[in-house]
This record gives sequence, structure tokens and C-alpha cells, in this order.
Amino acid sequence: MLWCGTMVAVAKIPVRMTVDEFLDWDSGDGLTWQLVDGEPQAMAPAKITHAALQGELAGLIRNHLIAQGSPCSVLVTPGVTPHMRGRSNMRVPDLAVRCSEPQVEEPALADPVLLIEILSPSNETETWSNVWTYITIPSLREVLVLYSLSIGAEVLRRHSDGTWPQEPETILDGDLILESIGFRVPLADIYRTTRLRRPPGG
Repeated sequence: MLWCGTMVAVAKIPVRMTVDEFLDWDSGDGLTWQLVDGEPQAMAPAKITHAALQGELAGLIRNHLIAQGSPCSVLVTPGVTPHMRGRSNMRVPDLAVRCSEPQVEEPALADPVLLIEILSPSNETETWSNVWTYITIPSLREVLVLYSLSIGAEVLRRHSDGTWPQEPETILDGDLILESIGFRVPLADIYRTTRLRRPPGG
């Protein structure tokens, strides 16, 4: 592969892999990859609105956790292994929150309480595929899917009996509430630095 006049060695993509093989594999291309049912999948760089939403929400959650004196922390694009078919899947959400203290360096986040994906038309199928694998993680309490073409979000929240609702809650206005971390913010505030931001009083 020729890039800017420099020859870059790109490793051959294996047909199928386990998570352990995936962690040992170096694609050689500098891209972010996730493992989906044993097949490595490259992830396209985030578009500007997507990246702005990721940064804004990470900052809002981080500031909230600090203000609350919470032991939880927000992580950007961690590897996450679902409980079901965990040997052949390592998905990469946009954001995650964990509330346990890491003791050693970990290849993947084992115990998230909140996972966040940012949705766009180009990744809609992949995003919802990730969501349905995430809810098999025992520690997980909520999944947030944030829109990037309009202001809006969908939230899946685990019931007290451990089950999940059949359909997510859709939020198009007002406050976004994430019960897993005691977080509440006007939904429009998350879009403050994007082209979708609402004018004051709008």
C-alpha cells in the first residue's frame, strides 16, 4: 500500500480469529478494528459531528463524576467483550463508564455500567448489532445511542429484575437522564459544539 510516498506494510486480514488472537494481531495500517463474531472489522474515522459529540459528552460526564466525588470514570473507545460469544467478539463503543478501580492493565473493559454509541447512517446496522451484544454484559445497567444527524437519543435501561426492555426509550427534547451514573443534562447541550446546535431560545 502506497501512502504519501512511503511504503506501509499492511498485515493480511485473517479469516477468523479468537479474542486472544485478535489482541496479538497487528493490522499494520493504523486503523481501529473490532472483532465481530470472529471477523476483524475496520472502523472508519469519525466524522466531525460524531467526534464533537463524543468529546462533548465525555467532558460532561467526566465533570459530573468529579463533581459528585464518584469513583466512576469515563473511557473513550475501549474494547468491550460481551458475555455471550465472548471468545469471538471484542466490540468498541464510543464511550464507556466503569465504577470499579482497575488493578492491572486490561486488554478490554470487563465491567462497564454504561456504554454509549453515536449513531450515523453509515454505521447504523453495526451500532445496533453492538448494542444487542452489550446487554449480555452482567455489570451493564444502561446503553445510550446518540443521534448524529438530528438532536435525539435512545436509551436502554436494565430493569430491577435484571431484564431489558424490548424497545429503547426515545428522547428528542428535554433532559437526557442516565440513571446508572446519576447524570442529567439538557439533551441539546450535548450538541453545543456541532452544526446541530440550537440558537439561544430556539
